[in-house]
Amino acid sequence: QVQLVESGGGSVQAGGSLRLSCAASGYTYSRTCMGWFRQAPGKERERVATIYTAGGRIYYADSVKGRFTISQDNAKNTVYLQMNSLKPEDTAMYYCAARGGSWCRGEYNYWGQGTQVTVSS
Repeated sequence: QVQLVESGGGSVQAGGSLRLSCAASGYTYSRTCMGWFRQAPGKERERVATIYTAGGRIYYADSVKGRFTISQDNAKNTVYLQMNSLKPEDTAMYYCAARGGSWCRGEYNYWGQGTQVTVSS
């Protein structure tokens, strides 16, 4: 059974930092895509960052480039999202997701329960 468990959300002031973690289990972590997505109330889900676990190919949304960093620890089957210089518009529920294969821009099959990030001005 695939499980993705996020942690690390919370409330910060603008300009602050948070690091999200996503621990994966129940499937072969290597050679898969891991991604962070977010959804704010009344808005569509946004792809924030993705990484290919076997090659490190990384994608960032324009809205977070230069501020967010996705990384992974293969030994722990864990992917991270370091978020710096946070802005109020980063406020959203953040979800970890996984999909098989190396095409990380496709649809994701597995999702975590989400962790809330709230940035106050």
